[in-house]
Amino acid sequence: MTADMSPARQPWVHDLALVLAAPTQVWSGADGQVRRSGVQGVLHADRRFVSECVLTVDGEEPSPLTAHADGGDAHVFLAVARSLGDTGADPTVRVERRREVEPGLVREQVAVVSTASAPVSCVVQVRVAADLAPLDSVKGGHRHPLVAPTDVGGPEAVWSLDGFRGTLRAHGADWARDGDTVVVSWQVDIDPGQTVSRELLLGLADSGAVVTSPSRPASWRSVDVVSADRRLAPVVTRALDDLRLLRLATTDAPDEEFVGAGAPWFLTLFGRDSLWAARMMLPVTTDLAASTLRVLASRQGTRVDPDTAQEPGKILHEVRGSSFSLGEAHADDGVDRSLPPVYYGTIDATPLWVLTLSDAWRWGLAADAVEPLLPTLERALTWLVEHGDADGDHLLEYVDTSGHGLSNQGWKDSGDAVRRVDGSLASAPVALCEVQGYAYAAALAGADLLEAHGRIGTDRWREWAGRLRAEFHRRFWVEDAKGPFPAIALDGDKRPVVSLTSNVGHLLGTGLLDADEVDHVARRIAAPDMLSGFGVRTMSRDAAGYSPTGYHVGSVWPHDTAICLAGLAAEGRAEVGPVAEALLATLHAFDGRPPELFAGDARSTHPSPVPYPAACRPQAWSAAAAVSLLTSVTGLRADLPAGQVTASPVRPWSFGATEVTGLRAAGRDVALSVTATGEASLTW
Repeated sequence: MTADMSPARQPWVHDLALVLAAPTQVWSGADGQVRRSGVQGVLHADRRFVSECVLTVDGEEPSPLTAHADGGDAHVFLAVARSLGDTGADPTVRVERRREVEPGLVREQVAVVSTASAPVSCVVQVRVAADLAPLDSVKGGHRHPLVAPTDVGGPEAVWSLDGFRGTLRAHGADWARDGDTVVVSWQVDIDPGQTVSRELLLGLADSGAVVTSPSRPASWRSVDVVSADRRLAPVVTRALDDLRLLRLATTDAPDEEFVGAGAPWFLTLFGRDSLWAARMMLPVTTDLAASTLRVLASRQGTRVDPDTAQEPGKILHEVRGSSFSLGEAHADDGVDRSLPPVYYGTIDATPLWVLTLSDAWRWGLAADAVEPLLPTLERALTWLVEHGDADGDHLLEYVDTSGHGLSNQGWKDSGDAVRRVDGSLASAPVALCEVQGYAYAAALAGADLLEAHGRIGTDRWREWAGRLRAEFHRRFWVEDAKGPFPAIALDGDKRPVVSLTSNVGHLLGTGLLDADEVDHVARRIAAPDMLSGFGVRTMSRDAAGYSPTGYHVGSVWPHDTAICLAGLAAEGRAEVGPVAEALLATLHAFDGRPPELFAGDARSTHPSPVPYPAACRPQAWSAAAAVSLLTSVTGLRADLPAGQVTASPVRPWSFGATEVTGLRAAGRDVALSVTATGEASLTW
């Protein structure tokens, strides 16, 4: 036999069924079968437990009819056992498979339902195998040998490896082994009109995991939306449900919730992702932001360590239970990039931490939650000046000095993300345009927050912000045939990396741009080369380096569009309308569960978004984009230190009469009503 020499490829997930309750997830085919293919399996934290779970009835796989989610943590698969029951065209024996997930537990219920005219006897069998593969290896498309179980036979089978333990229980079953596969079987006798059910339980525990489920319920309630635009309510409801399913805590602080970045690959603490999601959720809850801020503050950098990219005052990028291989998306130079378990290689998480704290304060985060974080805030601001701006040119830049970390350290962190219009890549160190906006806004917001709490010496941060603003204006602005725009970055020689990208939209609302510059940026991101009809492309389709399925060079990311939309709303721009419609169309097209990203093809060419097959779904900041959309189009703003909550809906208002309840500010309920003509009223 010839060995399979085909290259390993990252698995696709867009056509799979998911049942999720972080940190546990089950990926299967649309028929419910878990096969030894791609990412399919029962995953927990950073490891896959079960890699095969195949159901047969009398030796045949049931023929699938339909399937549906019952909430994000349960799924029902309906099939027919065609070889059983009455002869003729009408199926008379159904097989209903209900899969439920809670953290550390998977419950698989199999019901055989007969409407046959005579009793039916059959054998229900489930084959279960486990490879206990590390998640980064699964993501890399590598196939692993099966791990042999121990203690097979009533009442359980056990698999264990490196602190991970998985247990299979099947009450009343007959047990057997077929090599390293466990086979559980039930003899089932069903009278006409009757149902017989059997159950599998899979228990999962990992002593080396760094994340777990939070020990307390979610900090937010449901948000009720009643709108003439019937797309709004379901996408907001689904978003909040998905964010609940993505809730995690670290094992050393189980009462402090945050949202994991996304399933299947990123169910852990990410500085940038967790902060953006918490920040977008502020009109719903400040508690999520507060706990996310505290979790990250407890891991704030304290020393210079090139291997982990740690620096004093820096907020981390990612936490894993062990080192994590990045795979092909980051291998622009052929280097095997593998991140340490705690990794700080991010240029933007630190200013985003500052902005999230400031915004949470504006939304009414209590003083007893804000004040303990002020020392972290001061260290974060110091990092901006002393480490983020390593060469003292008043701009933030990054470079990987370890040789195995991320070569790009903004939100577009793939190896080829920072490219010129011709597709050539920028050399490091790299100063990203949007990061300058984050840093500028963070320095001013941090100074205001410290001053409001009696701290002195805050003018240092304002003066530094002023110098950053002047340097940005001098260095970043470039021009093409359609007009001026900020370059995506400066390269290692301080030359503009000339290409029009969605990064520029993140500058809106930061205060870094003057009125004319806001006008240029707003017009450019809403033009057809950038706005696909489903969102803002990561790179202009006019660029030679554009690819509609390029991870960061032509695709559309819902959170990215939401950030651009929020900036347009903050600047009072008319472009809010088409960008909001594009984002809402995307949320609706994906049934309220938008993926991490999708292809940048024009809506006029493909009436439904074209999937990016390996994208996470759900993804935390994509889900939170639904809340951000609602906030942006209603113009909802809070400044609780000044005693204000206001709403100024976008004009023209195109959503019809809309009422929103379940929002919160300073612990009080906020209700928002917008008339069909766009007049708003608030009660709180």
